[in-house]
Amino acid sequence: MTAAFPEYILLFIDPEWLGRHGGLWIAMLLVYCSTGLFFCFFLPSGGVLFMAGILIASDSLQFGFFPACCLLSMASAAGSITGYWFGRKTGPLLYSRKNSRFFRKQHLRNAELFYSRYGWLALTAGLYLPIIRTFAPIVAGIVRMDFRRFVVFTFAGSIIWIVSFISAGYFIASLPFLKPWLKYIILVFILVVTIPLIIRTLKELRKKKEERK
Repeated sequence: MTAAFPEYILLFIDPEWLGRHGGLWIAMLLVYCSTGLFFCFFLPSGGVLFMAGILIASDSLQFGFFPACCLLSMASAAGSITGYWFGRKTGPLLYSRKNSRFFRKQHLRNAELFYSRYGWLALTAGLYLPIIRTFAPIVAGIVRMDFRRFVVFTFAGSIIWIVSFISAGYFIASLPFLKPWLKYIILVFILVVTIPLIIRTLKELRKKKEERK
């Protein structure tokens, strides 16, 4: 039973399996959640988009490169707009919310600092940064950034972010000699984009424990 465990995990990053079980719709849902719901900041969106590129290149999706990029960009923009309106309507309450497993006020403060330093870049280049991509739209809503400007920057950033990650996966999967190793490449990529977030979270938890002493 233990010997089959790695194969069971690899099943969820198998391009053919994902293509048969709604790969693009799953990717759209995860992208939306990671950009629109503050308690989903930990989702490895970069790995999901990279995997989507591999699915497209391996003909495991019913959608081509352009339609997939359009749909995923719309999911990203819709998530950011959700975060914006959440911040506009109830964002100030987050500052009085207690820390929990799925929410830390420090994440909101980090996004606020990033937003104050870089302005609209927080809504475009910030999509490449875990936590910032989730909380920057909320901050934009809290400070009541002009909605039309927000939408323009959000769509521009979403398109650039989505296309770049999908293109990377598409390029890797297009190389014949790498096809037998696609599962492992996806796994490594997800670990690379997720480990820094895990390390940062563990550091914050350790810091919190030290402050309690």
